[in-house]
Amino acid sequence: MTIHLTRDLGVLHRNLLSMCATVEELIHKAVDELSEPSIERAKELAKQDDEVDRFDVSIEEECLKILALHQPVATDLRRITTVLKITGELERVADLSVHIAERACGLVNQPDIEVPEKLKEMACRAVDMLHQAIDAYVGLDTHLARQVCEADDVVDGLNREIIDELVDRMKSNPELVEPALNLFSASRHVERVADHATNIAEDVVYLVEGEIIRHRAHFR
Repeated sequence: MTIHLTRDLGVLHRNLLSMCATVEELIHKAVDELSEPSIERAKELAKQDDEVDRFDVSIEEECLKILALHQPVATDLRRITTVLKITGELERVADLSVHIAERACGLVNQPDIEVPEKLKEMACRAVDMLHQAIDAYVGLDTHLARQVCEADDVVDGLNREIIDELVDRMKSNPELVEPALNLFSASRHVERVADHATNIAEDVVYLVEGEIIRHRAHFR
């Protein structure tokens, strides 16, 4: 590896971590909005999402520049393709953060509805999965990455239970249909955050081991 390639990969790594930190902050704030929704805070989240979009474009441009200038191979090439994939996943998580905040704002001026405890638990698990997936990337830790993948099944189960609970609430009290639908959508968005965290974890396994494990269950 040349000195220039090492330098450019270092810059790429630091920029990706900055993007990760911004996205983690976004999803934490969005989840908090479910309990205490604020239209003004939701607008601020949208502005932070614009920052993530700029990271996404900037990092993609850096990756293309490295590919053109250095023509990396083997591990270096896997690292660049992995960074491209991870930035795409993070950009989608940032979008989901805005959607969650919007669904929270939909609870304002609506009949009071208690946020299911399982939704709070699922949100914590999804955010933790995202954090662990990034830790796995930083530490090149495939064991942790595989743990993240396994944790997705728990989040999927919680999402199904939350939806069933919300459907029961809507049936028993028609006045809660609109706020319950907002929570229904928020739950689906949180579940998608866990999916993106899983994708990042799978990308880490590819980076370290050169093995593509995505969709493996479908080919057994």
